[in-house]
Amino acid sequence: MANFFELPRYIAVEGPIRVGKSTLARVIAQQMNAQLILEPEDNHFLKSFYEGEAGAGFQAQFGFLISRYEQLSRVDLKTNPHKRVVVDYLFAKDKLFAYLHLSDPELEIYNRYYNLFRQSLPVPDLVIYLQASPEVLKKRLKKKNAPGEAAISEDYIEQVHKAYEHFFFHYTSSDLLVVNTNDIDFVEHSDDLKELLRRLNEPIKGTQYYLPLGGEPANRA
Repeated sequence: MANFFELPRYIAVEGPIRVGKSTLARVIAQQMNAQLILEPEDNHFLKSFYEGEAGAGFQAQFGFLISRYEQLSRVDLKTNPHKRVVVDYLFAKDKLFAYLHLSDPELEIYNRYYNLFRQSLPVPDLVIYLQASPEVLKKRLKKKNAPGEAAISEDYIEQVHKAYEHFFFHYTSSDLLVVNTNDIDFVEHSDDLKELLRRLNEPIKGTQYYLPLGGEPANRA
């Protein structure tokens, strides 16, 4: 079916760990013939942070901040008007984790660099926020059983969930589609994925909600 509106050129997919954002970003990039940028994972301090080592939170956070900035600073949509980019993270979420992990003195240093980096980065046209309850996230973490993630506590998962919900409830920097994934699994079920992709081929303005299983999307101005 032909599109009668301009598709977003820069899409960011976001959500807490194991919600499926990288999988969805890959599929969208393939469908749109877009450049795919995946979040850097080679953070040498992450395992130490999950294990609760002193100072590892600041080291891990700063490592992610620099890596994310280096990746996104290379996004160039100006020289090629037909280029599209799909990223499996939003730069602004870096600050979300900083406020969870860092002390006040550490935040003071962090914010100086975050604000400097943010000024020169492009803002996505569309952000897709993948929601999931803490219970669902815990089950998916356990099922994936990825190295280094066994040390993630249930309390930490709940903190991250609350931080994401608060962040995106107030998010207005770009168009936003909120997708509740509690009852859908587009990683393993192709029908769920097809329905979501169909929704992405319709206009999204402001903040909209994708309600699966026959629900109708709701809007918030």
